[in-house]
Amino acid sequence: MPRRLTYSESGVDIDEKGIFVSRLVSQLKKSEGALSIGHFAGGMRLKGQVFTLACDGVGSKIMIARAMNKWDTVGIDCVAMNVNDTVCIGARPLALVDYIALPRVELDLASPIGRGLNRGADAAGATIVGGEVAVLPDMLKEVDISATCMGIADRRHLITGRAIRPGDVIIGMESSGVHSNGFTLIRRILSENNIALSERFGRITLGQELLKPTEIYVKSVLRLLKKVSVHGIAHITGGGFRNILRLKESVRFHIEELPPIPPIFEFISREGNVEQREMFQTFNMGIGMVIVISEKSAEPALSLLGRSAHIIGHVEEGRGVFIREYGLSYMKY
Repeated sequence: MPRRLTYSESGVDIDEKGIFVSRLVSQLKKSEGALSIGHFAGGMRLKGQVFTLACDGVGSKIMIARAMNKWDTVGIDCVAMNVNDTVCIGARPLALVDYIALPRVELDLASPIGRGLNRGADAAGATIVGGEVAVLPDMLKEVDISATCMGIADRRHLITGRAIRPGDVIIGMESSGVHSNGFTLIRRILSENNIALSERFGRITLGQELLKPTEIYVKSVLRLLKKVSVHGIAHITGGGFRNILRLKESVRFHIEELPPIPPIFEFISREGNVEQREMFQTFNMGIGMVIVISEKSAEPALSLLGRSAHIIGHVEEGRGVFIREYGLSYMKY
């Protein structure tokens, strides 16, 4: 039995990160018209519109790209992390600026990274309008890719989670794999168990599985918003299912039945001896986005979202997130 590993032990403590964010936000001055800080995207109210901003990056998934010498998908990940956050408040992504920081100039990386950024923007219906490349040999050991996304929403139709109430239905949309979170723990597991990225994983290699780009949900969600009243949307990224708690604190999100967990997560849990509680607060476990709607809207929503969407639970009186199949409760984010 391998030694039991956690995300915190690997170097990323989600709770400490939360404290850091809280202390940082406590020093920020909120301007008139600004949305409250703490949702998946922020923004400013301007007349009848809200202009939104989201900022995120690829993280240490970059180190898998380095080991595989495959750089044409991490740009998609960068875009996906931003546009999926943007659509969580009902905003349509319009434009992104990217930031690529390098310890040294590597000309061979420019084109594949750019192709990935462009593919991601196309999938989201957005445009890359500019960015910055910084060469920082004294600060960095590896490439870092991040971006900022601007979006727009109708002020009357912002999705903040306030409309969520007991009796609502929780829909989960399938992920394409690990997406772009938890790679510090994954790399630790691979290193301690001498597992090579070249090992077969089904019909592909393990490295290819881990580099599958983050699913972009924007067009599906925007199509849904035109037809159905949506009460809340959560992007399941760092923090796993605890991210749902960002929608509303005064209700309980009861996860009753999940689709079969993809093999990659079973592999991570087994090889790292990672407890299920740790898995569900680190990874998406096969669900990349959660949508909360009224019970009467459930069937129309499933028809619009397609086969990758499933009813996974409901909202009830209480607090926190409860995953019935595993007996897991999360009471704070």
